[in-house]
Amino acid sequence: MSPVIDQDDAALVDGTKNGNDACFAELVRRYEGTVAATVISMLGPGDEADEVGQEVMIKFYRSLARFDGQSTVKTYLTRIAINSAKDALRRRKRNRLRFFTPKDNEDAWEDKIAGLEDQGRDVENTNLVSFALSKLHPDIRAVVVLRLVEGWSTQEAANILQVPTGTILSRLSRGKIQMAKAISGASA
Repeated sequence: MSPVIDQDDAALVDGTKNGNDACFAELVRRYEGTVAATVISMLGPGDEADEVGQEVMIKFYRSLARFDGQSTVKTYLTRIAINSAKDALRRRKRNRLRFFTPKDNEDAWEDKIAGLEDQGRDVENTNLVSFALSKLHPDIRAVVVLRLVEGWSTQEAANILQVPTGTILSRLSRGKIQMAKAISGASA
């Protein structure tokens, strides 16, 4: 048997199903960057994104018995990451409603969670994009992140989100319009 690092994803999945922890460790090593990029694009950087990223890997491990290989491991993990990030956004919204009264300034609260750290890009533009993403409905945000941030094709995004390609195109169009409005309103 070849070293774990030389095995393809299907062999690593099979190895993990058979109790080989080294196989799962290799899958994590291969795809942790993909998961992190997806989660951070949905939630912004920080502890919440780190926790959701770890949650994604735990869900992946627990669901491997049901993984049938109909999609790639990358697609499967991205689907879990998007769904987990959407769950986190729902929790965030519930917590916001619980801890902030209607008289609180919602925009001030959004500013606290929307800012991205400088990652070698123009901070002002990054903050504007992050702010605009934070204003999108999670279903639209997921499409924008997959298509424009992560670079998945329309068909790949449809497979990940398990919706028709027309839905992807529609949500992407609405997302671009809504982001443009949010950015122009924020920079005015």
